[in-house]
Amino acid sequence: MASYSTSVTPSSHLAAKLAPPRAISSHFSSNPNSLNISFPLKNGSFKLRRNAPSITLKTLFAHDPKAAVVTKDTWEKSVMNSDAPVLVEFYASWCGPCMMVHRIIDEIASEYADRVSCFILNTDTDFPVAEVYNIMAVPVVLLFKNGERKESVVGTMPKEYYIAAIERILKS
Repeated sequence: MASYSTSVTPSSHLAAKLAPPRAISSHFSSNPNSLNISFPLKNGSFKLRRNAPSITLKTLFAHDPKAAVVTKDTWEKSVMNSDAPVLVEFYASWCGPCMMVHRIIDEIASEYADRVSCFILNTDTDFPVAEVYNIMAVPVVLLFKNGERKESVVGTMPKEYYIAAIERILKS
């Protein structure tokens, strides 16, 4: 039985691709909120210096929100005793899909400003209100008329879903 031995020498192009990656170096400063990371690149070194600010709802909007904030303290006056139909988005600050719904609710708040009051409620800080309406996941949009819950839209939906629910409330 014959045995064969093959030796392969990679070309310089392939050898460069097979070379082990350069190390990524990082260090932490004395400030725990400051992070300095250096990534070695072909053309030199790219440095990213980052101070980690806390993220709030205001930070996530490039503009001022049109929908007002409602809390457990203002719920009765703003929602239950309102003469106009009311739209309330239940959200959480950590919820990515909620940010998409915020944009839609802001558009609706502008378009329906004279006919519908639009509010947002943070379920993390005002859980008792969310508990009354059995809000188990966010985002959820509830529509009220004369203090009574009339419609709900669960999850992130296209703007047309919210508009259709509002139009049904306005016609009733």
